[in-house]
Amino acid sequence: MENKIKFLIGSLVVASVFLLSHCTKSSDVVVVVDPYVLKLGNSATLGSYLTDKDGNALYFFANDADGANNCTGGCIANWPVFNASGLTQAKLVDGLVLADFDSITSANGKQLTYKGWPLYYYAPGGVREKSGMTSGEAVGGVWFVAKPDYTIMMANLQLLGANGKNYTVSPTNIYTEGLGKSIYFTDAKGRTLYIFANDSANINKYTTSAITAVTSAWPVYNTDKVVVPSNLDKTLFGNITVFGYKQLTYKGWPIYYFTPDVDVTTGKYRGYNKGVSIGASATAQTKWPILFKDMPAARTK
Repeated sequence: MENKIKFLIGSLVVASVFLLSHCTKSSDVVVVVDPYVLKLGNSATLGSYLTDKDGNALYFFANDADGANNCTGGCIANWPVFNASGLTQAKLVDGLVLADFDSITSANGKQLTYKGWPLYYYAPGGVREKSGMTSGEAVGGVWFVAKPDYTIMMANLQLLGANGKNYTVSPTNIYTEGLGKSIYFTDAKGRTLYIFANDSANINKYTTSAITAVTSAWPVYNTDKVVVPSNLDKTLFGNITVFGYKQLTYKGWPIYYFTPDVDVTTGKYRGYNKGVSIGASATAQTKWPILFKDMPAARTK
């Protein structure tokens, strides 16, 4: 009898331990849901860049500097659009701001934009690159990872002056009337950047006061940061101080905006480059060239 009692007690203990351990394991299971739809990846060479929730890199297209999706034909298979509906601040990692995102509808479907740039994946040959890869960077000199902190980006658009005429530009900075896209620099939000032909190396000869530095037709590009696409030489950029403002330079050329580069209806600056015709005539080149990679360095006097 005593052995039977010990056996029953032992069985009850074992059963109790089993039930308790089973219940404990079940109640301790915590399902962690990653709330982020957009994240930031990091590269030793490229720095911080946008990714989707799985770490897949997102890209900008220089042809989209006007804010539209201009990836057509064979481009579509290699560069699928990225979209995320119902985006909220809670779905963005620290460092990203909801106000910088919007969406457009293109022939390729609904597409998310960041700072006005439509976002894409890279899928060479129709096969998406793997998470953590950035092999689409600088492809064709017009595709770049979507960085949150660019101070220089690239546009590849037709030049259309304030006089209504189309222009192209040569590597030696010669402007000719005609059709054809030109690759040039913009700021992070696609606003065209210019130089003043009368300036000398690291000398601003246009701005006359602190007021004109920000309110004239040609305000200075005021930033001391240099964050550029990987196909540009960062060391060619610098800064000068103009009436208390830090003006970015490239190859010694002080950099400016053109205030009339704007859609008066929407107030948006993207895609406009009207300044190229200012000061131009049948016998003279523009006094306000666009800024581009291979332009000659500024004069030293």
